[in-house]
Amino acid sequence: MKTMTLELPEALADDVDNAVKAGWFTDPQEAVRQALREFLNSRRLQLQEQQQLEDIDWARRAAKR
Repeated sequence: MKTMTLELPEALADDVDNAVKAGWFTDPQEAVRQALREFLNSRRLQLQEQQQLEDIDWARRAAKR
């Protein structure tokens, strides 16, 4: 597993801590992983489309050379 370090605004960090204390998550890391997972899943098609458009753009530029 890759380790990442991030800084959160106090209010957001407090919300994460409160969610852990309420039993929604076992620890802050689980809360952040779940939030990222949900964000990426909700944007997956948008991200795929963006990557495909970037690939097409790259191919067009390469063909002009």
